[in-house]
Amino acid sequence: MLNKELISSAIPTLNPGDSVFQAMELMQEFHVMQLPVVAEDKYLGLASEDDLMNADENATLQSIEQRFSRIAAKAGAHFLESVQMANEHSLSLVPVIEKDGEFVGVITTSDLLKQLGKTTGANEPGGIIVLEMDQRNFSFSEISKLIETNDAQITQLNTHWDNNNGVFYVTIKVSKFEISDIIATFQRYEYQVKYYFGEEMYENELRSNYDHLMNYLNI
Repeated sequence: MLNKELISSAIPTLNPGDSVFQAMELMQEFHVMQLPVVAEDKYLGLASEDDLMNADENATLQSIEQRFSRIAAKAGAHFLESVQMANEHSLSLVPVIEKDGEFVGVITTSDLLKQLGKTTGANEPGGIIVLEMDQRNFSFSEISKLIETNDAQITQLNTHWDNNNGVFYVTIKVSKFEISDIIATFQRYEYQVKYYFGEEMYENELRSNYDHLMNYLNI
C-alpha cells in the first residue's frame, strides 16, 4: 500500500493568512496536534500545537513560518515510511507530497494503525509465538518446517532486534489457536519460547490453578 492510497479527505489544511487562533481552533475541532500549511497546492510545512501555543494568537501563520516542520512523506513511497515518521516525530498525521513539493493530503495515525494491522495479520485468527534467539541462528525455512509438521502455517512473521537488551526476537502468527503441539516442538528443538498466546496459554492457566488447588488441599 502506497502513501497516496491512504489519504484522508476529512482533515483540513491551513493557509498562510490564517491566524494562530484559527489554526488552534481547527486542531481542537479535528482532534489533531498538527495541521499542514498549504499555499497554491504547495506544501509549506507542518504547524504544530506546541509551536502555536507560544505565539500571538492574532499573528498569521505566515509570520511564524520558520517554526514549521518540513517533514513529509513521498506520495509514491510505501506506507511504512509514514509509520516510521509518525513514530519518530510523535505525529497525529503525516503530510504527503509529490516530488515537486505539491501537496497531496495527509494520512492520519489511526488509518496507519489500521493498515499496519492488516499488513501484519493482526486481524487474522490464530495463535502468536515469540521466540528469543541468536540472530545468526535464525532460519525461516526451519521455523516454517517445524510449524508445518503440526498442521499449521505461518500467516505472518516479523523479526526485531532489541538494542537495549541485545536480544533478537521472532514473532510468529500461525493459522490455528491450539498451539500446544507447536510449542512442544519448538522446545524439543531447543528454541527459547519467550511468549505465546493461544489456547495453550488457557490450558496452562487451568493446569496452574489445579496445581494450586491440590497444594492447598494437601496442607
